[in-house]
Amino acid sequence: MADAPENLFPGKTFVSTVLEAADTKAEMSRSITQVYLMRAAMAGIIIGIFYLANYTIIAGFVAVDPELRTIGKLVGAVAFGFALVFIYFTRSELLTSNMMIATIAVYHRRMRVRRASALLALCLLGNALGGLLIALLVAGSSMIDDATGTLVTQAVEHKLDYVTSGSSGMLDLFVRAILCNLLINLAMLLVYNGLVKADGVKVLAMIVAVMLFAFLGYEHSVANTVLFTIQGFHGGIDIWPALANVGIALVGNFVGGGLLIGWYYAYANDPERTQRALLREARLVTREAARAASGAEGR
Repeated sequence: MADAPENLFPGKTFVSTVLEAADTKAEMSRSITQVYLMRAAMAGIIIGIFYLANYTIIAGFVAVDPELRTIGKLVGAVAFGFALVFIYFTRSELLTSNMMIATIAVYHRRMRVRRASALLALCLLGNALGGLLIALLVAGSSMIDDATGTLVTQAVEHKLDYVTSGSSGMLDLFVRAILCNLLINLAMLLVYNGLVKADGVKVLAMIVAVMLFAFLGYEHSVANTVLFTIQGFHGGIDIWPALANVGIALVGNFVGGGLLIGWYYAYANDPERTQRALLREARLVTREAARAASGAEGR
């Protein structure tokens, strides 16, 4: 027996919850833009704090023994994983998860492409402003004047190498950005689908998703924006490769979160499309029954 439309993966609850969130975000960005920007800025602040914590933890392990660098990366990635948890429970606005939400809203005609684009652009601006605030605060302190700053500089140079090394490096960056937001929005899928009730499981899903992308070296457009801003005030940065990196990461993140999760599950849970498929199946069964009856009468 075929499942009812609302039981198809990941379910009607997921889509309806996302659409409610999209309606709220669209209205907020339109009517109380300042508050929406503040919520987006807080996400940038959280990303900045936890990303620096990641590098500080790695530096601590390396200081004990350089051979512990990989373990430090793993522990730092776990700590960074809590950034998404803080963003979710403070109701801050992160661009990469909003890519999924906006795409589903556009698919279901709850948001026009222009409104969705404006929403995402405003979210990116807010995230960048939050990162700028953290960069300014860090610049006025000695927090990255030690080994942490060295690691930050090395990380920035590595990220810029994706762009300066040519097409193969940019493709590498693009693929890493796709996988990054695929992981993040898989976690948000678990948070929104209504099947996961316990907050502890939601927290674990978000931590694991971010931990994997950080440890495996995937590329997050907002995290890179914040890191580049911090490095710009700390030791300077080549701005054009940095902008190119963010641009490529943005497109890759949209493919991973907006298309491979947002559009994919919007299509899979489209009630009109599902009803059409069920009707076609019913007509096929009816025709087959009629042919069978006709053949029986002929005999």
